[in-house]
Amino acid sequence: MVAAAKRTSQVFTHMGIAFAIAYAMTGSLVFGGLAIVIEPVINVLLLPFHEKAWTALRQRSVTGRERYLVVGGEKLSQAAMHMVIAFSVMYAATGSLAFGGMAALLEPVCNVLLLPVHDRFWDQLELRVSGKLGVA
Repeated sequence: MVAAAKRTSQVFTHMGIAFAIAYAMTGSLVFGGLAIVIEPVINVLLLPFHEKAWTALRQRSVTGRERYLVVGGEKLSQAAMHMVIAFSVMYAATGSLAFGGMAALLEPVCNVLLLPVHDRFWDQLELRVSGKLGVA
């Protein structure tokens, strides 16, 4: 139950970020709405595949240093994935390389900064609901 709510919340968080960036850049509710529908959904659909691939790499890492390199690579890869998707959606919507480039820079930064906070909140909630974490 909590896992489904967390995934739904991730979609809405992505949607809010995508809308805010598209609307701020274009001033258009249409482009903001387009960003809400397409960009976050693509990211949320692709992210589990991305996580699965990087989990396999983490499990093969033997030393602590290798694990740090893999985690760093995962974060860079995740940011690159967001950048490509954000650029593609904004460029397709506007035909502007400048808007595509701005979205490619802003959207991943916002997601990489905000989603770990989001996920930590939901992980703590899941532990509380399951009774594995005492209420302070």
